[in-house]
Amino acid sequence: MGESEQKNGNRDFVGYGRKSIDPQWPAGAKLAVQFVVNYEEGGESCVLDGDPASEHLLSEIVGAAPWPGQRNQNMESLYEYGSRAGFWRLHREFTERNLPVTVFGVAAAMARNPEAVQAMNEAGWEIASHGYRWLEYKDFDKEEERRHIHDAVKVHTETAGERPYGMYQGKPSDNTLELVMEEGGFLYSADSYADDLPYWTQTKEGKPFLIVPYTLDANDMRFATPQGFNSGDQFFTYLKDAFDTLYREGQEGSPKMMSIGLHCRLVGKPGRIASLRRFLDYISGFEDIWVARRVDIAKHWYENHLPM
Repeated sequence: MGESEQKNGNRDFVGYGRKSIDPQWPAGAKLAVQFVVNYEEGGESCVLDGDPASEHLLSEIVGAAPWPGQRNQNMESLYEYGSRAGFWRLHREFTERNLPVTVFGVAAAMARNPEAVQAMNEAGWEIASHGYRWLEYKDFDKEEERRHIHDAVKVHTETAGERPYGMYQGKPSDNTLELVMEEGGFLYSADSYADDLPYWTQTKEGKPFLIVPYTLDANDMRFATPQGFNSGDQFFTYLKDAFDTLYREGQEGSPKMMSIGLHCRLVGKPGRIASLRRFLDYISGFEDIWVARRVDIAKHWYENHLPM
């Protein structure tokens, strides 16, 4: 198939090489566009859940530090905004347009808002796993992370009614990919930013395992980082430029995949959602793109690009 393969644990600097490959997207689409809604609110660090310190990442408090042994009630309420208000704003934007979405759902967060999970299911969204908790798994030993992955699948299945088929730990350890493959029920991992197309790695037994890369640049998380987006216009312009570049490459015979990362507590704010709305309006003018869930992209890859 001419596909890039790498052994688990080894780095691959070559990938698909000079000519890339033709992904053969359905109906000859020039670009596959994939939206991810990260559902994390309720899975973040909080001393009420037995964690050693408060959360400090991806909120309006840029540069926040963890508070050992203390609650940060400002941080807590900023996260609560995501599940109480931001999620529903995103839900309306995508369901009114009947656009497919993949949710990266933290299992503990999902369990705390069954109504939101029901809405995801009713919309036909894929709910992939974002782990059991939104924690730094680099600090976990292998057996503890293995338990968390199994707990994530168990709680996810109980809450959503179906197990997850994709996994994005988000803050992985050296053991994460091996443990995800070992679990046995996942079709793909998204813990990579290495390509604009899916690619194969392999299990210890030499079986192919699919990586569907994610993104940290076409991602609203940059609203909450230094030197990131400080207005919706910047977010829209960045998404449009990325889309236009990838679409042109598709027209020139090298179609790609564009991932777009969203967070309920970030782009779900009124001053930011308008920029996403403008981007959704923009891509609606293109008929030869494929807006897909990540699991649909994964299944397409298994059906059309499985290595010999």
